[in-house]
Amino acid sequence: MKIAISGGGTGGHIYPALALIREIQKESAQNEFLYIGTKNGLESNLVPRENIPFKSIHITGFKRNLSFDNVKTVMRFLKGVRDSKRMLKEFKPDVVIGTGGYVCGPVVYAAAKLKIPTIIHEQNSVPGLTNKFLSRYVDKIAVCFKEAEDYFPSEKVVFTGNPRASEVQGKDGIRGRLSAGLKTNVPAVLIFGGSRGARPINEAVIKSLAELGEKPYQVLYVTGDVHFEDVKKEADLVGNPQNVIIKPFIHNMPEVLAGMDLVVSRAGATTLAEITSLGIPSILIPSPYVTNNHQEKNARSLSDNGAADMLLERDLNASAFIQSIDRIMLDKDIQKEMKKNALKIGVPDSADRLFKVMKQLTKKNNR
Repeated sequence: MKIAISGGGTGGHIYPALALIREIQKESAQNEFLYIGTKNGLESNLVPRENIPFKSIHITGFKRNLSFDNVKTVMRFLKGVRDSKRMLKEFKPDVVIGTGGYVCGPVVYAAAKLKIPTIIHEQNSVPGLTNKFLSRYVDKIAVCFKEAEDYFPSEKVVFTGNPRASEVQGKDGIRGRLSAGLKTNVPAVLIFGGSRGARPINEAVIKSLAELGEKPYQVLYVTGDVHFEDVKKEADLVGNPQNVIIKPFIHNMPEVLAGMDLVVSRAGATTLAEITSLGIPSILIPSPYVTNNHQEKNARSLSDNGAADMLLERDLNASAFIQSIDRIMLDKDIQKEMKKNALKIGVPDSADRLFKVMKQLTKKNNR
């Protein structure tokens, strides 16, 4: 099978695409891929590093206010469609899938106009502008949250989950702990705010360091590269608690996650897919700075089902932070219940589900 994939802008759009590709590669080395992204996006580094053929188009997103830049964006979209059609005609894919970001707009639209089977993958509980636009043209819409189904034509929607959930399965949590410098016989909490970190979470942790140092559990605190030096200076002032390990970034996150008893993080779709697949209790601090406040809605899908506690950023302070962690880490019954509820939500076979949708589409198209 020949598969064209497009997704860009943030890791939340790119990592599910890469996870899907890796899952498909397991089935057969004969499957071929073409990834279409933007030259300046994160995907231009991540995709070639995986030895996946990569081509780029030039496209920008729409401004939400009236702006002359939107006229330029329309012109770039039309050129992006022409460029995408040329690339797709050369590659001749059996199916095209968009995993999010504005680069998907011209790519998936071009595929639909060329009568190539098309799918969009919506990771969040509230879809973005690009996927809302594309939903009129694609054959299938794969969603990760039941809440997203209401935004799309019901006859096109299929619930698959996020392919990243499949990648964390079978990882060695003990090895993950050791790689991060954690003990294997002490309960562990992972605190992080995404690849770049989150200043409000960092501030709450800094103010809590001394108290965290007295707890019967250990903490792995990932600051993000931008904040690491400042956080380390603050940690030096309180004596660097031995049970708190501070790192700028974790490269083997699936392995580390597998060894955690609790995760404290933002509520990005990829993170939630991973932790529910593993059944890890969580405290979610959704970012209020994202489109349509979708992270809070993502978080509520877990907290309303007893799989997570939600702590809004406006309520975040050292006291609330410590109390939230203690409530879970010091009560095994709560941990057990949250784990059970998280596993009910998780979709560990999500990559396989999405691949099956792709195969069904191509079979239908070849009849």
